[in-house]
Amino acid sequence: MHSLGWSSKLISRALRSGFSALLETATNVTSNSGGSKSRPHFISVVCGFPKDFLTSKYKPGKYGEDSWFKTSTSNADVLGVADGVGGWRSYGIDPGEFSSFLMKTCERLVHCVNFNPQRPVNLLAYSYCELLEQKKPILGSSTACVLVLNRENSTVYTANIGDSGFMVVRRGEIVHKSEEQQHYFNTPFQLSLPPPGHDHNVLSDSPDSADTLSFPVKDGDVILVATDGVFDNVPEKLLLDMLKEVEGVTDPVKLQMTANSLALMARSLSFDSEFMSPFAINARRNNINATGGKPDDITVVLATVAI
Repeated sequence: MHSLGWSSKLISRALRSGFSALLETATNVTSNSGGSKSRPHFISVVCGFPKDFLTSKYKPGKYGEDSWFKTSTSNADVLGVADGVGGWRSYGIDPGEFSSFLMKTCERLVHCVNFNPQRPVNLLAYSYCELLEQKKPILGSSTACVLVLNRENSTVYTANIGDSGFMVVRRGEIVHKSEEQQHYFNTPFQLSLPPPGHDHNVLSDSPDSADTLSFPVKDGDVILVATDGVFDNVPEKLLLDMLKEVEGVTDPVKLQMTANSLALMARSLSFDSEFMSPFAINARRNNINATGGKPDDITVVLATVAI
């Protein structure tokens, strides 16, 4: 009962923390509606959970080994997620430090003079370079996905490396989505900095390996940016059913409730040993007899487009 009580409190705290972005979101909406013609912008919210509540310390912008950011300039709205590779814990390395540094640096670089909203891959590349240049090495590796809405032309530009990703829903259909980048099953592309002497034993991909896409968006489009804890556990049809319910929604509270529900669904399914999850289906395609969800950190960044 003691553990259950603590888990309930931590889940409640995680859900409440999701509402911390509402004031900022509402402010952004107000500022964008002040002109004679509204410029394209995101209304965005965040929710997530660490895999292990009892050992994970809450930090803004992090859920366990997952990290995220969302920020805006006068010309762009930017969303990003990153997932630190958990295998580094066996080496005494906190995988969340790598992903957190990437996302915090991406967020800072968005506000630099030379930020190019048509080149989100540059954010990943420059952030990774800064990480490599740190005097105190930040060891580990991470997947990452960054998505930019360029308000000048109502076009979204994306860069994705690994198995985090995004999905865009319009009129009840998925119109755009990222594709997983895998070296082989359950081994995604990743940005890495291995410990000295381990260079030849660790996969390390260049930011140039990221998949990049661009596409115009329309008023009411729904955009999900998430880590693999969501995509490995929630079937695409269930994702679509939830996302199409918030098409055109401009109320950040309603959007937040959907993000909360989606994150809770992903977490619940991840610990369901009987559920045939997308992860288990992919494992069987690779001749691995698997059933159930994949326990993991969960990060959901949910946005709608207002034009």
